[in-house]
Amino acid sequence: MNATAIAVALSLVSAAAYASAAVAQSRLAGRTEPGAGVLKLLGRGAWWGSVGLNAGGALLHVAALKYGPLTLVQPLGALTLVAAVPLGARAAGRRVTPIEWRGTILTLLGLGALLTTAGGAAPHETLSLPESLAVGAGTMAVVAGLSRPGARPGLRHAAASGITSGVASALTQTLTVSVTDHTGPLLSWRVVVVALLVSAFAMSGLLLSQTAYRGGLGAPLAVVTLANPVAAAAIGLALLGERFQGGAVSLVLALLGTAAAVRGVILLSRAQAGTQAVAERAAARAEPGHGAGSPSRVVIGSRGPSDRPTLRPERVRAPAGGP
Repeated sequence: MNATAIAVALSLVSAAAYASAAVAQSRLAGRTEPGAGVLKLLGRGAWWGSVGLNAGGALLHVAALKYGPLTLVQPLGALTLVAAVPLGARAAGRRVTPIEWRGTILTLLGLGALLTTAGGAAPHETLSLPESLAVGAGTMAVVAGLSRPGARPGLRHAAASGITSGVASALTQTLTVSVTDHTGPLLSWRVVVVALLVSAFAMSGLLLSQTAYRGGLGAPLAVVTLANPVAAAAIGLALLGERFQGGAVSLVLALLGTAAAVRGVILLSRAQAGTQAVAERAAARAEPGHGAGSPSRVVIGSRGPSDRPTLRPERVRAPAGGP
C-alpha cells in the first residue's frame, strides 16, 4: 500500500471516529439532566467512549499527515460532516432529507476529484523555525483583523477559526515528520516552538468556533469547514513544495472538485441549520412540563477536538393536548 492510500484510509477512519463521537456525545446529552455536573459525566462509560473516539480520530488525523500532503489530507476532513448526516439522522429517528443527500453527493464527488489531483508523495519537507514563526505571526495578524468589531462577526470568527485550525494541522505535520524522521534532536528549539504554536492555534480555533456559532449555525459552519483546508493547502503549496499532479488539466479538475465540495458543504450546513430552527420553534411552542419522553433532533453544533463538528440534541416537545 503506497503513502497516498495509507493517508486516505487513515483520514476516512478518522472522519468516521469523529462523527461517531459526535453522535455518542449527542445521545449522552439527551439522557443527561441540564444541571448535571462534570463529575456525573465522568462516571458514565458513554462519556469516556466519546472521549476515546475523539482522541482516536485526532491520532488518526496526525498519522494521516505523516503519510499524505496537506492538499490531500485536510479536504478529507469534510467527510466528518458527511458521515454525521446518516449517523445523526438515525440517532434522531428520522430519514435523511433530500437536501442532505444532495449535499452529501456533491461533497463526495468534489473530494473524489481532489483526490485524483493531489500530490501522492509522503511529506518530507518541513517548515524551518523562521518559517514556522513567520506563519504563526501572519496567522495572528489575520485572526486579529478578523476578530475586530464590525459587521458579520459570526462569519469573520468562523473564518478565523478555520484558518487557525488549518495552520495548526500544517504545523502538526511539520512536528510529526520532524519527530519521526530521526534526522535531528528530538527536543530541538524548532520542535518545542512548533509544539507550542500547535497547542495555541488548536485552542484558539476551538474558542473562535464557539464564538462564531452564537449568531447561528449554517453559514459559520460552512465557513469553518472550508477555511480549514484552504489555509492548510496554502501553506503546503507555498512553503512545503506540494503540487497538483497533471498540470493544467488537473488544476481545472481540482477547481471543479473544490466548487462541488464547497456547494455540498454549504447544503449540508443549511440542512443542519434548518433542522435546528425547526426544533427550536417546536420547543418554543410547547408548554413547560410536556417535554418528557418527546423525541429529539440531532443537529451539528460546536466543534470538538481538532475542530471537528460535534452534535447536540434539540428537544422537540409535542404541543399541549396531544400530537
